[in-house]
Amino acid sequence: METMIGMQCFVRSAEAGSFSEAARRLGMTSAAVGKNVARLEAGLGVRLFQRSTRSLTLTEAGESFLHEVRDGLVSIQAAVDNLSSAGGQPAGVLKVSMGTGFGRAYMVPLLAPFLAKYPAISPDWHFDNRQVDLIAQGFDAAIGGGFELPPGVVARNLGPAHRILVAAPDYFNDKKAPKSPADLDAFDGIFIRSPQTGRVRPWPLRNRANEQAPITLRMRMTMSDPEAACESAQMGLGIALISVPNALPFLHDKRLVRVLSDWYVDGGTLSIYFAAQKLLPAKTRVFVDYVVEHFRAQHLAQQFSAI
Repeated sequence: METMIGMQCFVRSAEAGSFSEAARRLGMTSAAVGKNVARLEAGLGVRLFQRSTRSLTLTEAGESFLHEVRDGLVSIQAAVDNLSSAGGQPAGVLKVSMGTGFGRAYMVPLLAPFLAKYPAISPDWHFDNRQVDLIAQGFDAAIGGGFELPPGVVARNLGPAHRILVAAPDYFNDKKAPKSPADLDAFDGIFIRSPQTGRVRPWPLRNRANEQAPITLRMRMTMSDPEAACESAQMGLGIALISVPNALPFLHDKRLVRVLSDWYVDGGTLSIYFAAQKLLPAKTRVFVDYVVEHFRAQHLAQQFSAI
C-alpha cells in the first residue's frame, strides 16, 4: 500500500507540475507528497523528477515510468475502491463537477433520493462553470455541454445543449419586437463569455429548416454566469442568449419570455463525462446510471430542446 501511495503522489505531481498542487488534489500536505515520491524513488533506485525551487520536471526515466504506470494505477484504484465498498454497496467520496446554476436547479434535488439508495457514498460536488481536467484534477465525473472529449474520457448523452434568446416580458412595451434575426441589431445583447477563453463565441442562430443567421445584437454586457445574465435580462437590460436548462426556471415563472421562438443556437450535447476504464469504480458507475435514468424518466432531454 505504501508503494501505491507513492505512485499516486508521483502521477499527480507529474500531471500538476508541482508537489503543492498534487497535494491539494490528493488532500495531503505538500511535504507528505514530496516524501512519498522520494521514498518511491529510493525504492526504485532512480530519480523520477528534476527539482528546483521554481520547477518540477520529469526525468527521462520519470517520463517512461509515468507512461507505464498511469493507466494501471487508475485500474488498481478502481479495484481497491470496489473491494472496500461498504457491505458490497458502492461507497466512497464522489467528486463531481457541474455548472453552478445547472447543478443547483437539476442536480441538488437528486441528492436525497440518491443518498437514500446509496448511503455509503459521500458527495464532493464542485459548482463551477469552467470545464475541468477530469483525470488530472481527480474528478469522478463532470456534467456539461459542448465539450470536446480529451483522451481517456467518455461521455453519456443527457440531452441537447441548445441556447435561446430571452428578454423581460415588458421589454418590448415601448419598442417593436424583432420578427427575424435581421432585426436584432436594434437591441442590446447580454452574452455569456467562455470561462476557458474569456471571449464571447460567435454562435449562429438556426431554425427548423436548418437555415442559419448571425446574432447581431449590440454587445451591451457580458457575464460569466448564466443565472446572472438571466437576472440582468429580467431587469430589462437587454436580450440574453442563454442555455435552455438555465433559462427554463425563468420561463416557467414568466420572469422571462422567449425571443424569436423559431430560432436557437445548437451547442452540441449536454453530457455526463467520466474516465474511460474497464473497471469503473462502483460509486461512479451507479451515479452515472442514476443521472441518465433520472433524465430519461423526467423527459429532461425533451424539455431542454429549443425546437
